[in-house]
Formats: sequence, C-alpha cells, structure tokens
Amino acid sequence: MARLTRAEAQELNRAKVLDAARDEFTERGFREAKIDVIAERAELTRGAVYSNFPGKRALYFAVLAEEAERVAAEPPASEPGLTASEALGALARAWVARLPLATDPGPRLGVDLGPEILADELTHRPYAQLLRFEAVVLGLALERLAPSAGRLVRVAELALTTLHGATGLAAAAPGFGEPFNVVRACEALPALGLADTWPAVPPIVAHAQPVDEPWVPPAAFDSLRSRAAELSGDGVVAILGLHRLSAAEEAVRAAPADAAVTVAVVTGSAPELAPLTHLALAELRGHLRRAFPASAWPRLQVLRDDSGAIASAAGVSAVSDATETAVRITSSRVVRRAEGFGACHAAATG
Repeated sequence: MARLTRAEAQELNRAKVLDAARDEFTERGFREAKIDVIAERAELTRGAVYSNFPGKRALYFAVLAEEAERVAAEPPASEPGLTASEALGALARAWVARLPLATDPGPRLGVDLGPEILADELTHRPYAQLLRFEAVVLGLALERLAPSAGRLVRVAELALTTLHGATGLAAAAPGFGEPFNVVRACEALPALGLADTWPAVPPIVAHAQPVDEPWVPPAAFDSLRSRAAELSGDGVVAILGLHRLSAAEEAVRAAPADAAVTVAVVTGSAPELAPLTHLALAELRGHLRRAFPASAWPRLQVLRDDSGAIASAAGVSAVSDATETAVRITSSRVVRRAEGFGACHAAATG
C-alpha cells in the first residue's frame, strides 16, 4: 500500500476526529462531551485533535457544518414554491420536519448551538450577520418570485424569526405547538404588507478609486450552489468580513443587471469562525434548494475565503471581521476599488 502524504494523513485524521466528535456530541451533548474521549474514539492523541481544531466549540461547529452539508445534498421532499407564499411554506415544512419530538430519546446533535453562539462576543456578533445575510439572500429570492411586491427582506427576516423560535421551543419543550400552524404562519407573511424599502443611495457611500490592475483570482468554490466559482467575467467582487456581511445587498441592488456579483467572506479568526461560516452557508443552500426553483436564486456567488487568497487578488492585503472592500472587474482588470461603509454600492455604480 502506498504511503500517505502528509496532507493525506492530515485529512484522514481530520475525518476521524469529525466522525468521533459527531458520535460523542450526539450521545452526550456539547457540554458533557470530552476532547479526551473524542481522541480515544478517533484512536488519536489529544494533541492530534487540537492540531485540527482550536477547541471543542470550533469542533462542534465543524461537525454541525458537515451535517448541514449532508442535509443540503438530500433531494427535496417536495417541489419548490412558485410564489413567495409557496416558497415560505416549502421552507417551513422542511424546517419543522427536522424539529425534535417529545418521543425522541436522548440529546440531539444541534441542540446546544444557540447557547454556544451566545456564550461569546466572538461568535454571536458574526452569527447575527450570517443570519442577516441569509435573510437578504432569501428575500432576494422571494422578490424574484414576486417582482411587483417590492423589497421582501423583512418578510424573510420574520420567517427566520418564526422558524428559529420554533426550533428553540422544540428544544426546550418538545411536542409543544402544532407544526402545521408554523407552516401556515410563514405562508401568510408575504400578505402582511410590511413596510420595506431600499434607499436608492445608502446613507454612507465610500469613495471609489479608479485603478488599473490585473485580476488573476485563484480557483474558488461557490458555497451557495456547491460548484466551482466563475470569476473570469465582468462584475463586482465584494470582500466582506463577518461583521459586514449584510452589505452584500448593496452590491446586488446597485450592480448592473448584466454584471456578476460575488461575495468573498473573510474573517480575522478563521480557526474558530470558519466552521461557523461553513455551517451557516450550508444551511442557507439547503433552504434555497428546498424552497425555491433555480430560476429564483439571486445572481450571487458566495465564496468562503478562509485563506484570504481572493481578498489578496482584489488588492486587500490584510483582512478582519470588519473588512468591507469591493472592486469592479472589467475585461480581467480591476478598474475600481472602494473601502469602508458603502464600498459595495460605490464599486457597483459610477
């Protein structure tokens, strides 16, 4: 048998750790799970676990991200919606079908996610932006099904509020409430007439600098559609830290109709926050697949730029969770760059 390369051995050990951690978290819950036991289950040392993950919480997020990837890849149980109401109903049905029941034995894998996110400013502020970003993407998809309805991001926010609330109650009081009523409530949201508008120009707009630099991006993966990203065409590329993700809406709304829009998600705390980002984006892809036809998906690529390689190609030398830089690409050249609040709007227009 050929000897494994160092990279292959590391990948194998990482897979062993994730498998062992999944079993430990499922059986004992997050708080009672022990790194020593996970290492023993994986037939590795404690140091081997920590060489792959900085701590138990990051490992927990990584396990949940793998589970979310598996769920997102499953064929949808029903047809996606063709109207905004139908799409929210399809989203809600898929969501409540996975809620715990009063008869379910033992702890569930994801039941400790909320408390662990809230336990630290490092995680709960980025998670809030990840949820806002999810609402933006789902709202843009709803608008494509109901083009005369105006902005529907607030409708998407309310749907996520309802569904996450149902999850919290199901964890605390399994069997409480009627899941079908949750579905009906979500279906009714587009008809509420929520006041939701988008300003033609954001209150703060960064100054866009004209530049002339080569655009040579690395190979990348589109987390929204689970395929290789297309970065060779003209369009807008936004480099957004985890505290600024909701700014992606500016790029989508301001960019010309024929321009591609790409968001590269970066963080200054990749070992801890990259697994959380992976989890949120995998869940978002699953929601889109179950609720919306492909024709309704927003014209948006979402890339996890954990290494900062895409940011570097865009001329961003250092990244943090507060990064907000956008560039305009024309004929394989970076022709405009903006940094700071309103950068996405500035790069997409003018």
